Amino acid sequence: MSSVPTPARPRALSGAQPTADSYHLGNYFGAFKQWVALQEDFDAFYFIPDLHAITVEYDPALLRERTYVAAAQLLAAGVDPERSTLFVQSHVPEHAQLAWVLNGITGFGEAGRMTQFKDKTAKKGTEAASVGLFTYPILMAADILVYQADKVPVGEDQRQHVELTRNLAQRFNHRFGETFTVPEAHIVKATAKIYDLQEPTAKMSGSNASHAGVVDLNDSRKQVAKKIRSAVTDSGTEIAFDPVEKPGISNLLTIYAALTGRTIDSIVEEYAGQQYGHLKVALGDLVADFVGDFGDRTRELLGDRGELDRILAAGAEKARAVASTTLDLVYERSGFVKRG
Repeated sequence: MSSVPTPARPRALSGAQPTADSYHLGNYFGAFKQWVALQEDFDAFYFIPDLHAITVEYDPALLRERTYVAAAQLLAAGVDPERSTLFVQSHVPEHAQLAWVLNGITGFGEAGRMTQFKDKTAKKGTEAASVGLFTYPILMAADILVYQADKVPVGEDQRQHVELTRNLAQRFNHRFGETFTVPEAHIVKATAKIYDLQEPTAKMSGSNASHAGVVDLNDSRKQVAKKIRSAVTDSGTEIAFDPVEKPGISNLLTIYAALTGRTIDSIVEEYAGQQYGHLKVALGDLVADFVGDFGDRTRELLGDRGELDRILAAGAEKARAVASTTLDLVYERSGFVKRG
């Protein structure tokens, strides 16, 4: 009986949705910087989950543009198409095809226990939610299993989805024979956990109601400097790292350390006896330079859509070579008649 070839290196897979006009500083330090590092030791597959993006109300033209921006920003962050496989989810139909097979072995109650669905329907209720949003974790499982991924770099909030993926892989293997690699969550230890500049007890997120505390990777240098200057700080005047008592200034120190590679203690020592404003001005310049350069690289990539299309098409071709092999095996094990 046929089987899926084992890759020479362990395989890692992750994706980032194109649901905002830009990724932000928290995405970069929380995920993308680690994705770039993983290219050294893993057969890395990184994708833009546009199929997931349509599980809520959306604008087609905006989704298309955001997908291009997402691809350009991942490349600007250091994802190397020569060392990794970068592609758009909808370019690889095997994701959706495998998801349908997995729907057949997923319990309704099992899917209903996913906390993200509960969180996203908390305000408007389940009646307003799409079936796609409900089955989102099953498509996510297909995203992972179709590439026989060993490791899935995710944040802690996605651990439950990886557990569902593991359960479905084991269930299919038990019923139909060894087919899927059972993946493990690779909980990314962020270089820095970045919080909202206006609400420093909440993580930086593109879905925040107010965008004033979010540093987008396509912000202008002027916008970035203003956001840092306007960042919420704490009572008192001492520059010290204390996430509980001084969350605002601690967040700024974390960003400073992440950008420079310096220790927080050395930064605190440098600014001993100075006012919050001194730190904000210096950090504003640092972040503005980083984001400004990042934006320049992104705009250069977006200026040649033909080259972006070429990179994504090549990535999809590499992805399909793996995904189609897995799907053929799944269809065989599932009892489908082989297409002549």
